[in-house]
Amino acid sequence: MFQSHHFNFKKTKTMDEIGKLAFALNHFAGLTEEDFKLSEDYWLPKIYKKGDFYNLRGTVCTYFGFIVDGVFRSYTIDEKSGEEKNVFLYSANGFVVSFKSFINQIPCDYHTQALTDASIIFIRYTDLLSLYNRSHRWEKFGRLLAQEAFNITMSRIEGFILKSPEERYLDLIKQHPDIFNNVPLYHISSYLGIQGPSLSRIRKRISGK
Repeated sequence: MFQSHHFNFKKTKTMDEIGKLAFALNHFAGLTEEDFKLSEDYWLPKIYKKGDFYNLRGTVCTYFGFIVDGVFRSYTIDEKSGEEKNVFLYSANGFVVSFKSFINQIPCDYHTQALTDASIIFIRYTDLLSLYNRSHRWEKFGRLLAQEAFNITMSRIEGFILKSPEERYLDLIKQHPDIFNNVPLYHISSYLGIQGPSLSRIRKRISGK
């Protein structure tokens, strides 16, 4: 049985959180301070406990989040074995969203869940649409978001076809450098598509180089 949403809304966003969000948006889409001010009132803070769901399979993702701290995963459940398989990981100073569901406003194919206690700042889909209509730069952000969804999905597919488990591991470290400090190894093994002993051998081999 899935847990209900136990997240809590924080009363205020801190200046440090706002600064990190503005930096991330500038890095991702070139949004300026003036652009960000158009959106500032739309961003809301939210806290998750470990195990809380950001989005459930079969529901429509209606918000786009920036992770202040914590780690999330998107995963599917094998209908025959009941095994959970991690599809995507999201960590601090990055974005968390069920891309296809959010962009197309259709039901999501997987669950997205907090792997640790976490906090985010999020914006609702309807508020983003408002920004798209008010600003060409925010409209560009929407196009880049769709492009990012495609790139992330293709990178995952190509990683399993073209890269070795060790190469996938190195990519993970580059994208999520603190992941091993926060997430159990079995979640990482699932994401990499390998067994626990194989992950241990890879880590040992790389640490010995």
